[in-house]
Amino acid sequence: MNMLLTVDRLESFYGPSQILHGVSLAVKPGEQVALIGRNGMGKTTLLRSLMGLVPRVQGTIDLNGSSIRGKKPETISQAGVALVPEGRGVFGSLTVIENLTMASRAGRDGKRGWTLDRVLSVFPRLAQRRGNGGHQLSGGEQQMLTIGRALMTNPEIVLIDEATEGSDEIWKTLAVIRGEGIATIVVDKDIKNLAKVADRMVVMSKGGIEFDGTPSELLSQPELLERHLGLH
Repeated sequence: MNMLLTVDRLESFYGPSQILHGVSLAVKPGEQVALIGRNGMGKTTLLRSLMGLVPRVQGTIDLNGSSIRGKKPETISQAGVALVPEGRGVFGSLTVIENLTMASRAGRDGKRGWTLDRVLSVFPRLAQRRGNGGHQLSGGEQQMLTIGRALMTNPEIVLIDEATEGSDEIWKTLAVIRGEGIATIVVDKDIKNLAKVADRMVVMSKGGIEFDGTPSELLSQPELLERHLGLH
């Protein structure tokens, strides 16, 4: 199977500080990858690098066989990548419907599988709050809205940064996304739930990858879990 996303020897910098040190990662179409590790180990920087939000990167980032390294975020988005950022980024002065429709567009293949009606059917609570402003939503509802907005771009891969905290419905949504053949890279601390939905678990430490394998392979290595995640 051809890879959807291929990252090879990626190095990322903020000013003089190097954050990523030779990260290599490949994601298949429709694959769900959990990205885990302690705080400050490079997980968010990796997602931001993939999205074109880090000013200086070296190495290879290919999407569908074409390089996206160094491209503008809007170009990367149009190529099929959607980011659900930490902190959510909901527009508080816009309604739920306005937040969703502003992001609506066809996917790279011209299809619009994710429509407003479909997102609202996946998130019934958003349908109930459709006329409410983003600032009137609970934290969990804002998380749903941010993921829904990403899906409205009909992406091929969604990058989700710490967006699952506090809402069981998000885990159900990850299962739906996976079933639709959309690839995901999910950063979260909930190892137990991630192991239920992810095809692969990737552990980061000090700007590099320490483990890349299945959930069962990771859970069978208690020493690695304790050393890099503080789990006993």
